[in-house]
Amino acid sequence: MTRGHSVFTPKFSSRLSPAFARYVDLKRALGRRFDAPARTLQCLDRFLSDQKTKYPDLDAAAFQAWCHTHEHVTSGVRRVRMLEVCAFCLYRRRTEPQCFVPDPTSFPAYHQRLKPYIFSDPEVARLLRAASGLKRSPLSPLRPEAIRLAIILLFTTGIRRGELLNLMISDYNRPESTLHIRQTKFYKSRLLPINSGIADEIDRYLRARTQRKLSVSPEMALIWNPSWGGGAYSGTSLRRSLRSLLQECGIATAKGKPRVHDFRHSFAVNALLRWYRAGADVDAKLPLLATYLGHGSAVSTHYYLHFIEPLRSAASERFAKQYGALISPLPQAPRRRG
Repeated sequence: MTRGHSVFTPKFSSRLSPAFARYVDLKRALGRRFDAPARTLQCLDRFLSDQKTKYPDLDAAAFQAWCHTHEHVTSGVRRVRMLEVCAFCLYRRRTEPQCFVPDPTSFPAYHQRLKPYIFSDPEVARLLRAASGLKRSPLSPLRPEAIRLAIILLFTTGIRRGELLNLMISDYNRPESTLHIRQTKFYKSRLLPINSGIADEIDRYLRARTQRKLSVSPEMALIWNPSWGGGAYSGTSLRRSLRSLLQECGIATAKGKPRVHDFRHSFAVNALLRWYRAGADVDAKLPLLATYLGHGSAVSTHYYLHFIEPLRSAASERFAKQYGALISPLPQAPRRRG
């Protein structure tokens, strides 16, 4: 069984194919997977090589015509693709100073990012109780145990959905109480320490597999579904199972159900909240959180740190405790008599 996804190999055939290939090779040599941008460039390459378009080179007219072929997708997706082409043009300009470079100020605006839902401990406890009551089926005999463990790992470790579904049994080290997260973004791997409670949940799940005479071979997926020949749960199957539990537990946002990725946001916010309540040096802890989440620096982690209640109250209480004595209330002006 292969681990993760194979790297996409684009094929170029237009006049710009050598430049496209060099650019993709450079980005991957720098450690980027670069699959999505490579697909965008391959799409542009096909457009330029199509005899019907009659654009031998990438100029303003060709770029506008190519962008027109993407009007069926959302403005945010169009913007990303246009920025990917713009980055290629800037790279090309290093050796061809007169080449065309589009103006990013004319690109569609960014989508407003969805506000993440921050799960509380009681809400997750309700989800776990509901997961334990899920119905089994011949195609999914371990559905209650698998979905329960998925929720536990998402909430307590903050791993990405893809990282969860790519976990193999061999990635779990019980003596060391660690999970080995392999080849994630930018080809990075990391070891995540887990507490004894999480390790006990994994052990309980593996015992359930053994009792049902289902495979616990090291190379098998941890969050495993024996249907269709066996393998890890798909992202779609996991999302559907979680959505049914969210509906059962009455957990919703103004725009629908929380996303699987919201568990990652919740992990980061709850870690921050624990540190504030424990009186820890939060600034010193942030690099540790960034490493645990698989980020290159704390700057990327800031995206997950949302200043919400009760975090706002915990931060205010700490500030008042440390510096409240230095602040004097403003004197009130005397009231004027009518």
